[in-house]
Order: sequence, then structure tokens, then C-alpha cells
Amino acid sequence: MTDTWDNVNEQVKADWKDDTTPFERVYEIVEQTHDGQSAAEIADRALVSEPTARRHCKALVNTGFAETELDGQTTLYKRNSDRILMSRIRELREEVSRSELLDSIQEMKAEIRRYEDRYDVVSPEELAQQLEADETEGWDDLTAWRTTRQNLAVAQAALAYDEASYQLAV
Repeated sequence: MTDTWDNVNEQVKADWKDDTTPFERVYEIVEQTHDGQSAAEIADRALVSEPTARRHCKALVNTGFAETELDGQTTLYKRNSDRILMSRIRELREEVSRSELLDSIQEMKAEIRRYEDRYDVVSPEELAQQLEADETEGWDDLTAWRTTRQNLAVAQAALAYDEASYQLAV
């Protein structure tokens, strides 16, 4: 069975390599990278040489899509989190009306209040300190609470961005 999966994985890699350019593969890998990776690690995952990965990573840094950090003497590359956030804010502003955004913000605030009331805590971090390892529902709620809090922050940022854009246009 392992041989079958290995063959399937190799075929998927071969198809990906045939259907994309080296730049597209490096772009995809960097887009998925939250923690910095070296050019060698990116090259291995993107099926390109290390110099090719480094060249494309530098191009992505120059465009603002990626950013770097140093780990000793090694340059690590990762997606630019600010750019991802701004992309989410822009997407939300384009797809959702102001009134829908305001309604969603109110719903998310109410959901957060329900978690606070249910567990008698003010944050998911405080809840995490109180939960036992086997409290599945509590851990599921903690994850949902964190996600709701993140979504609320993005929605509020989109609303603030929308307001700032309007004020600058006036």
C-alpha cells in the first residue's frame, strides 16, 4: 500500500512540475509559509534548485509579497503577514456591504460574550488555563472563540479602513 501512495505522490509532484513554472511553484510554497524557511527548504518543496529558489524568493521580497528574517547566517523567507491581512480586508470590503459588515461585527461580539458567560472567563487564553486535557467541547469552543476573535479584528479593520477611505475622499 505504501508503494501505491508513493507512486501517487510522485505523480502529483511530476504533474505539478509539468503544469507550473519554477516561479509559480516558489510563489505557492512561500504563500503557504508562516514560519521562515531557508532557500534550500523552499527549493526542495518547490522542486527547483536552491539558486532558483533564492532568486525567486528575493523577487517576492522586492514586491512585498514575502519578507525575510535571519536565523544566524541563514536568511529565512516567509509570506508577508501584513500583505495577507490587507488582502483579507480588501476582499471583505469588496464582497460585503457596510450594513452586512456591521451586522457580522455585532454577531461576533455576541458570540464572544456567550463564550465569556459560558466559561466565566474573559479570554480564550484564560479558558485554556482552566481546561482539562479531556474536555473536548471546551477545547473546540476555545478554537472557535479564537477564530471568532480573529475574524472580528479583521471585520473591524475593514470597517475602519472603509471609514478612513471615505474620509480621505471627502
